[in-house]
Amino acid sequence: MTTDEALEVVVGRLLAARQLTLSVAESCTGGLIMHRLTNVAGSSAYFSGGMVVYSYAAKVKFAGVQQSTLEQFGAVSAETAGEMARGVRAAYETDLSLAVTGIAGPGGGLPNKPVGLVYIALDSAQGTHVERHLWQSDREGNKARSAEAALALLHRYLTET
Repeated sequence: MTTDEALEVVVGRLLAARQLTLSVAESCTGGLIMHRLTNVAGSSAYFSGGMVVYSYAAKVKFAGVQQSTLEQFGAVSAETAGEMARGVRAAYETDLSLAVTGIAGPGGGLPNKPVGLVYIALDSAQGTHVERHLWQSDREGNKARSAEAALALLHRYLTET
């Protein structure tokens, strides 16, 4: 990867070369990951689609998150991120999926779930991998860092498998 190429360009090239498809479920990033992916010409060859599931109801209805998961762990949890990733991959029947859920801020934080807490999941036939991040930025910065981290997770998967 060269430093002058955006991560979405690099992962797009890798997805296309391996003939893999991708779907995305986003909460706190509000579509930023999908925006970045679709800024790349020809991304329809590998990006199938996605969803912004901001509310509990949307996570359940569209992303396949179990109500019991939300009640037990909350929307901002590794468990919810994993279920979102599995749900969007099943809905779009893609090879891979990404999901992100978190607290972008400036409000909404709790002592055990502070502003900037984000979970990012990648789902594949090999299973689901979830990362936890805690950003120390404003709302836009937390969203941007989350989108970059999701693309970086995808890049690691594509270069290590």
